[in-house]
Amino acid sequence: MSEGVAHQGSSISSNNLISNRVDTLSYKTISANAATVKKEWVVVDATDQVLGRLGSKVAKLLRGKYKPSFTPHVDCGDNVIIINADKVKLTGNKWTDRMYLTFSGYPGGQKEFSPKDLKSRPGGDEKLMRRVVKGMLPKNRLGAKLLKNLYVYSGPDHKHQAQSPKLIDINTLK
Repeated sequence: MSEGVAHQGSSISSNNLISNRVDTLSYKTISANAATVKKEWVVVDATDQVLGRLGSKVAKLLRGKYKPSFTPHVDCGDNVIIINADKVKLTGNKWTDRMYLTFSGYPGGQKEFSPKDLKSRPGGDEKLMRRVVKGMLPKNRLGAKLLKNLYVYSGPDHKHQAQSPKLIDINTLK
């Protein structure tokens, strides 16, 4: 009750208190959607790059995390073309010691293989890079959609010149 008495006797009106506040409706969070997203085509050269570090930066490019308009539930990333995937590096003994697992669903259907085994198969360079990047994307429908924006080639040539992609230096990204 004492609060009510203090306000009644004071010369400050409630209208003055409201007008001194910041207008919170003037600050709007802008969320991107499929119509407002600006997707670009970028080329990344994988020559002498460490596989996991390259994969994490490519995953960020695919998600769109380097853009100020990043929205977590929207495909706002770029289309990424990786060239020279056959010249990627692994540190230490990971070419032979790291093991990838697959499981067919049947008893005894678990297989393991190293990156060296995968690289020796036809198209293995592309499969290795795609497997690494897939593990760094969300495990849902959005992640599957983002993975379709990744194009991996073993040599220096690619078939996307019509999109006029720009070559970026992956080492400048965090």
